[in-house]
Amino acid sequence: MTDHWKSRYPFASHHLDLQGLRYHYLDEGSGSPLVMVHGNPTWSFYWRNLVTAFRPQFRVVVPDHMGCGLSDKPQDYPYCLDQHIDNLTQLVERLDLRGLTLLAHDWGGAIGLGMALRVPERVARLVLFNTGAFPPPSIPWRIRVCRTPGLGPLAVRGGNLFARAALTMAVEHGERMTPPVRAGLLAPYDSWAHRIAILRFVQDIPTSPRHRTWQTLAELERGLPSLADRPCLLVWGMRDWCFTPRCLERFQSLLPSAGVRRIEDAGHYVIEDAHERIVPWVTEFLDENPVRDE
Repeated sequence: MTDHWKSRYPFASHHLDLQGLRYHYLDEGSGSPLVMVHGNPTWSFYWRNLVTAFRPQFRVVVPDHMGCGLSDKPQDYPYCLDQHIDNLTQLVERLDLRGLTLLAHDWGGAIGLGMALRVPERVARLVLFNTGAFPPPSIPWRIRVCRTPGLGPLAVRGGNLFARAALTMAVEHGERMTPPVRAGLLAPYDSWAHRIAILRFVQDIPTSPRHRTWQTLAELERGLPSLADRPCLLVWGMRDWCFTPRCLERFQSLLPSAGVRRIEDAGHYVIEDAHERIVPWVTEFLDENPVRDE
C-alpha cells in the first residue's frame, strides 16, 4: 500500500497561485498564526506532529516550497534562496498574517528569516531548529558528493539517494522511521522530474562569495541582529552533522537573548527524533511570550 502515510497527514490542502504555479500550504486551526517552514529534502509532512499539537489553539500555516511536497514542480524555475523568500513573503502577505511566530528548520531558517527581515512588522516570535542563516562555515562531504557534476544529478534525481539517505543519516532514533513515516517523507519525490528542487537546493549552497546565494546569506546574517528584540527559542539536535553545534553558537552570538534547548540524543531531523519533548518546550515559550492581542 503506497499511501498508508496519509493517515499521518490528516490535513486539508490549500494553494496559492504564484504566476500560474500552485504553491501548496496547510492552514489549520485559528488564533495567533504559527508559520512552519521546512527545509530540504522534507516538506510540510515533517511538521505533522507540531501541526496536530498546536492547531487547537493557533492558526498553523505550513507551506511547501515550490518544487517540494504538494506544490508544483516546474522544471524551468529560478530555484534559489531569493525566490523561496519571495514566495513565502507573498504567502504571509496575501493571508495577511500578523503577530506571527516563525518556526523553521534547515533551509527553512534562511527562507523564514529572510521573510522576517522583509516584513518584520508581521513577525513577533522565532523558534529555530537546526538551521543556518549565514554563509556556510563548511559543507559536509555527504552533501559535496551530491553536488558533483554528472554524479550528483544521477544520485539525487535518478536514485533519490539524498532523500533516502536522510531517513537514516538525519535521525538518531531510527526506530521512529516506521514504514508510514518513511513513505510520507519520500512520497512527493517519486520521479526524476519531481526531485528537481531537491537537487536545486543542494546546488544553491554557496561555496564562495561568487555564488549568488552567498550574498543573500551574508545579508541575512547582517540583518539578524535587528530581530534580536523578538522572543526567540533555539532547539538543537546536538548530533546533527550538517547544522552542527557550531551553527547554534553562531545564532547565540547574533540573537543573544534567545533561549536554548539542546537535545543530546537528536540529529538533524530533530522533530522526528524528539517531538514529544519539543511540543512542551514550544508551548512554554509561547505561553511565556504572548503576542499582543493574542
